[in-house]
Amino acid sequence: MAEAGSVTAGSVGGVVVVHGGAWDIPQHLWKASMEGVKAAARCGYQVVGGGGSAVEAVEAAVMMLEDNPAFDAGTGSVLTLEEEVEMDALVMSGAGLQAGAVAAIKNVKNPVKVARLVMEKTPHVMLAGEGANHFAASHGITQVPPDTLVTPYAKQELEIMKKYSTSVDTLFNVSPQKLPQSGHDTVGCAVLDTFCHTACATSTGGITAKMPGRVGDTPVPGAGGYADDQVGAVSTTGHGESLLKVCLAHHIVTTMATGMPVSDSIQRSLEYMGQRVSGCGGAVAVSRCGEVGFAFTTPRMPWAYAKDNQLHYGMHPREHMKEDLQVMRGPVPSV
Repeated sequence: MAEAGSVTAGSVGGVVVVHGGAWDIPQHLWKASMEGVKAAARCGYQVVGGGGSAVEAVEAAVMMLEDNPAFDAGTGSVLTLEEEVEMDALVMSGAGLQAGAVAAIKNVKNPVKVARLVMEKTPHVMLAGEGANHFAASHGITQVPPDTLVTPYAKQELEIMKKYSTSVDTLFNVSPQKLPQSGHDTVGCAVLDTFCHTACATSTGGITAKMPGRVGDTPVPGAGGYADDQVGAVSTTGHGESLLKVCLAHHIVTTMATGMPVSDSIQRSLEYMGQRVSGCGGAVAVSRCGEVGFAFTTPRMPWAYAKDNQLHYGMHPREHMKEDLQVMRGPVPSV
């Protein structure tokens, strides 16, 4: 059964919703994961509160998650079978359906920053592998030593998963008796800014023990995320191969366009994915009217959203907490 929640906006003054990946998060990462998504939501909300754009907000929020080793994105990314970090990221603007993405990029601290550059500086949507790295370098993105992106947990997880030949399937397989007991997953953000424009960003290191060159849903518009000012914005998380097969993000946005509440749209789409391809995951979204939704079919998904000067957050099923939020007005944080 999906875990879902939804809140409808009154007056829209900017809405930021983030997730830290849908999987069976182990207890030793609970606190860091929860604090991480709360900090990212605050960061994005500061951007829109200071007059920043939706694109600026999703980039700032996701960069904060990429810099947090608790998450599988940027620093903290999982390892391939060849013990390397290969990362994917997407940025999409709902104003004109512009999108930029990178796939299998290496040795950069913030893949989402490169994805935005692809969107704004090239006529393309996606750059991959060495081409993505060359492009990043040409725009002043400094490469970092590979080891700086790798955590002890990523190394431990790889050793465990090397024992299984079908890790990509077993990490996120759906069955009535068994939900995922291991894994690591994506981060993402969806924003409605004060100008009523939407954007999304999603970033990941992928799945532990993946084949080198494997690319999941994250960098693909319509799978890892989607933004359309006429409907809203969504960022997804879960079993990448499953999300790709059903184009989960676009499925959610299309369902939202029928007038169904945002959380119900996410839940309906997750159920469809489970029925058709036995995959599970989660998503966060915001409609063009400021309605926030989230749902997940995994044991946990850390999420947080900032709206109307309040911060809402949770991770476990049926968990929803909130606190007052001090909005810092002023210059947009540098990204």
